[in-house]
Amino acid sequence: MRQRTPGAEDERVTEIIPGLFMSPLEILVLLGAVALVVARWLPPAARPRVTIAAGAVLAMSAFPLGLAGIRWQLLPVLAGAALAVPFALAPLLRRRTGRPAWRARWWLALPGSAACAGLIAAGPVAAWAFPVPEFPAPTGAFAVGTRVVQWTDPLRPETFTADPNDRRTVVVQLWYPAQRSPAGAQRAQYLGRTQAEARTVAAALAHGVGLPGFLVDGVPQARSHAVFDAPVAGGGERFPVVLFSPGSGGVRTQNTAWAEELASHGYLVAALDHPYDSAAVVLADGRVITSETASTGDPDQDEKLAADWTAVRAADLSFVLTRLTGLDRGETADPLTGRLDTGRAAVTGHSMGGAAALQAARQDRRFAAVIDLDGFPHGPASPALDRPTLALTQAVTPATDPRYLPRLTAALKANSATSYRVTVPGAAHLTFMDGPLYLPPVPSIVGTLGRTGSPCVVAAATLAFLDAVLRGGPGDPAGVLPAYGRLTVYPPDTGR
Repeated sequence: MRQRTPGAEDERVTEIIPGLFMSPLEILVLLGAVALVVARWLPPAARPRVTIAAGAVLAMSAFPLGLAGIRWQLLPVLAGAALAVPFALAPLLRRRTGRPAWRARWWLALPGSAACAGLIAAGPVAAWAFPVPEFPAPTGAFAVGTRVVQWTDPLRPETFTADPNDRRTVVVQLWYPAQRSPAGAQRAQYLGRTQAEARTVAAALAHGVGLPGFLVDGVPQARSHAVFDAPVAGGGERFPVVLFSPGSGGVRTQNTAWAEELASHGYLVAALDHPYDSAAVVLADGRVITSETASTGDPDQDEKLAADWTAVRAADLSFVLTRLTGLDRGETADPLTGRLDTGRAAVTGHSMGGAAALQAARQDRRFAAVIDLDGFPHGPASPALDRPTLALTQAVTPATDPRYLPRLTAALKANSATSYRVTVPGAAHLTFMDGPLYLPPVPSIVGTLGRTGSPCVVAAATLAFLDAVLRGGPGDPAGVLPAYGRLTVYPPDTGR
């Protein structure tokens, strides 16, 4: 719905007030519209002054918003105001022409006022249901920097295209512990390096779930807490590495709140876009690759396809770990050289990305730990896992695929290292990503943990596990994980 790319001035105009889900100018438009409707019911002496003041507030607020770009959530407010204007101005105009003032009978005006009020009220309700996401502030000791890299694997052909010379390319976003940036430093754009990329990604995500793109047009306006290309934190500390694969049709930024929290506690998080699988991947040359993975409706065929896609993702994760290892060794000049502890690497993922994490750990012994965020295992079950594994899941309901829990349980029980499953109360599938920050708070969609509560709980459980298994922190995971849900521990079978 926005007409042009806003500059810094426009971003200040449209900056949303946390908790109110509207900008100051939008709130003024709302108040002006309400005043126009109320003016009809005021005493005759007060009516002209209130009408003129309300009209002036509306005009002076709507004009800069129109230049910056009006969000769709404000359209019903403007429609309600437009319907009220003729009734509010008619008495004033008649008085100026010398004709006697006229006002509709109350029993005629009441339905019209109610309709206008209903339209105006729909605006803040829509802004609440589909807000510009406000990210929880990271709680760790480090500030957070971020950057985006693009790497091509010369040894792997791109299996989604017919070109024999096409090689697999992945886009990776890094979040890392950083030095504190100056006050007022520009925070990182959400969903992309630029707002244009963010809009492309947001539209693709909406299309992937069958939503009109305008419903999430506030999401590209969001900024997270990281700063692009911020200097790496000083001190010489080496950071454990956490790789992340998003869900099917997901994107590298879908767990930004989670990634920033981990980075603030001293981890390097590398989240992948998987071209032809992620909703939209914008390459360095500007090309946009959209998803080509889709269900066929045949369960057996879909299972085979999911296993194939999971294998591609697992290979992507191993390739990125190789590139991070080379980066740490100084194969290319980089501020992170000598700062990454790739010997302490965890592989993680949400949904299908969780399945990819399990497969990557089976195939690549460099991964020291695994985290599956509500992911249905796909692909071969052998070799068995032999790394500490955490599975965070929602509660199983009658709507859950009946194969999910048995398959996940089998994988965890077969692990030759201890596995942990935490059933997070109040969680839904999208609880384990940023969705609760900007989707309607419908329990079946995003759970009941709250907009910022969801990413905070998931990140806290993740940190408790990683600190214990990668950093040798105090306490056994079995002692700290029950704080986040119902814990099931699968000790290794020593009888095998």
